[in-house]
Amino acid sequence: MDRIHGITWGWGGRRGTWQTPEAVESMRKLADTGANWVTIAFAALQEHAQDTIVNYWDAPVVTDDEVRFAIDQAQQLGLKVCLKPVVNCKNGTWRAHINFFDQDVPGEPSWSQWFASYDRFILHYAEIAKETACDMFCVGCEMVQADKREADWRHLIKQVRETYQGLITYNCDKYQEEHVRFWDAVDMVSSSGYYPATEFATRVQELHAFANEINKPFFFMEIGCMSVKGASQRPNDWSHQGVVDLNEQADYYSLLFATLREESWFYGWMLWDWPTILYDLKDAAKGNYYFYGKPAELVVRQFYQGSR
Repeated sequence: MDRIHGITWGWGGRRGTWQTPEAVESMRKLADTGANWVTIAFAALQEHAQDTIVNYWDAPVVTDDEVRFAIDQAQQLGLKVCLKPVVNCKNGTWRAHINFFDQDVPGEPSWSQWFASYDRFILHYAEIAKETACDMFCVGCEMVQADKREADWRHLIKQVRETYQGLITYNCDKYQEEHVRFWDAVDMVSSSGYYPATEFATRVQELHAFANEINKPFFFMEIGCMSVKGASQRPNDWSHQGVVDLNEQADYYSLLFATLREESWFYGWMLWDWPTILYDLKDAAKGNYYFYGKPAELVVRQFYQGSR
């Protein structure tokens, strides 16, 4: 397959924001960067890390019609689509900390209860991915504590395949690539590549060895850097505080493209990320992951368009 030159879209979206002229314009400008893929990402919610109900039907979660609308807009622009439903905790706990006793205990929340709900959530969107002919479907994102539940993931992936016939991936967290034990069940191996700038080249070579061993296509489902001083050493930390530094973000993108452009084992990027509703360009100089209207966008455009 062609290398993935992708961007993540929709993450900041809430119900009522996707099926709008503003969202259409955002997707159009994303395609103008030279991207050939888009990951359409959104979050369902559970109350906290030990809750066993994944709620994907109530606001603020985007509606099914909004999801279908976004997919259609991307496809009309010639973009390949990866649909990526994610679970978040309403109280702000990172999803990597969703966890239960290893063995079910009567009266306590359990992995079996949680996976029953999570499976319904994922299978609901796998059906939409099938209906809309999405090119790829992501069954999970950065579920570090849940990664150990190999049998549960294999069962879920098997169910997804009974519905959806496109490419399937799982998005593990940084430094977890070598620890997931169900990679053979998916088509594409992907991770969140938020590696510090000073460690990036070394980690790429470690991932090269990993990719050769696993013998599966590997790409970064997420990668990016905030436009904040010092963020290139803490690219995964969305709470990182500091002064706005647009060049630090641009330099990080330049580094990742320069490091990986000649690596034939590497299948690409889904950059993090692009706003659902574009801000005024005069407001671009803010410290966040968005690169629209910033020097980093020029770096992305030059690489994506120059690699066609």
